[in-house]
Amino acid sequence: MPKYLDLRVSASLFFKAAVFAFMVYGLSACSTSGSAPGDTNGSGDQPSHKEDMVVYKSPFCLCCKDWITHLQQNAINVGSENGLDTASVKQKWGVPPSMQGCHTGVWRNQYVFEGHVPARLIRKYLSNPPKDSIGLAVPGMPQGSPGMYRGGDFEPYVVYLIMTGGEYRFYEKVTSPEPAGKSV
Repeated sequence: MPKYLDLRVSASLFFKAAVFAFMVYGLSACSTSGSAPGDTNGSGDQPSHKEDMVVYKSPFCLCCKDWITHLQQNAINVGSENGLDTASVKQKWGVPPSMQGCHTGVWRNQYVFEGHVPARLIRKYLSNPPKDSIGLAVPGMPQGSPGMYRGGDFEPYVVYLIMTGGEYRFYEKVTSPEPAGKSV
């Protein structure tokens, strides 16, 4: 093989190995399975953050970031944990499969807010959590919900109350976009 081809093959192999190593490092740093930075015991428990809510999400999800921004704009102290194993967090917190969204927020290691729940409904829930409930859910990714709504036509959606044992029930129907900024 001519020398210039040998150098190209070597450079190509080096580049591929470097990309692979970077991907493995990146995925292991973002994973919530096993022991993750800040994880109290590697089981998906809420890390010991100073935030009131920790959002478990994929590092590649943009709507999750927009939902976090919605919460922050509404004076909710929130942080996030990136990981590719969000299913184990949902399972640990008892989120029924039919109620799952793309991210899971855990409030002070006590309540769960699954999917794009509006900040005002989080506050309403926290002011008087219904007996035997564990949190609220907006299943799927409704186009009208905070983090998904981009203006224009609004699509109403339903927020559900998640009960212990995997049950759920209607909590509130959202019929208009959430206002920007601080909610009441």
